[in-house]
Amino acid sequence: MEQRSPAAYIAEFLGTFTLVFSVTMVVVLFTTPGGGGGSDFAVVGLAHAFVLFLIVQTIGSVSGAHVNPAVTIALAAIRKIRPNDALVYILLQLSGGVAGALVTKFILSDQIADGSTAAAAGAAAPASAEVGTPALNDTLLGGMAQGAVLEGIGTFFLVWAVVAVAVNPRAAKDWAGLVIGTTLGLIVLVGGPLTGGSFNPARFLGPALVANQWDDFWLYIVGPLVGGVLGAVTYWYLFVEGRFGDRATPGVGPTGLRQDAP
Repeated sequence: MEQRSPAAYIAEFLGTFTLVFSVTMVVVLFTTPGGGGGSDFAVVGLAHAFVLFLIVQTIGSVSGAHVNPAVTIALAAIRKIRPNDALVYILLQLSGGVAGALVTKFILSDQIADGSTAAAAGAAAPASAEVGTPALNDTLLGGMAQGAVLEGIGTFFLVWAVVAVAVNPRAAKDWAGLVIGTTLGLIVLVGGPLTGGSFNPARFLGPALVANQWDDFWLYIVGPLVGGVLGAVTYWYLFVEGRFGDRATPGVGPTGLRQDAP
């Protein structure tokens, strides 16, 4: 493994900033009364897909476009990034998440960003109104443990996709941005109405720090980290290095196409 360049570090900060800024803007506008029509997680899910597609396609060749500590730790677990680089990546991802939430807070009216519109109308402002901070939906979700499991399952699928299309040496990497972006969009559509759909400790930390909103914080950290590592290890050792990996599929070239294909 080569040492990552300063450009890769900058890319991780900018990529995470872009992700958190875009997502928090959309979450605040479409899941609070300020959005004019209640919660619309279809829009939120599409926004996640679009912004991650943008990030992967533009900085994937520079830094790998992790933009998520769970992804970085998962790739470190399968030895695809050096521990010192992983540490720098995570610090910059967390910084980028905070910067993205701060810019959202700066741009939006406090009446919208802090949920005081709902309070003025006599309704309790949801925690998700706080600069896009993820929040549990206690009316549908069984509890915090179930929320952590859901965040873990979603991150499992996200990292599974990352390893499958961006790390696997036989992958069709031209599809990486679309596959990874739409995977994030899918898990947000499923998990967003229940946990807020974080699946990323940097996505949680930035808005939580800016809004000083720390309810159920552990599940947004433990769930994604455990799920991400399981996703990476399962795919890598099952399909790349394990029983069903390269040695079990002779004739397959590095692009993923069979070498004897026309």
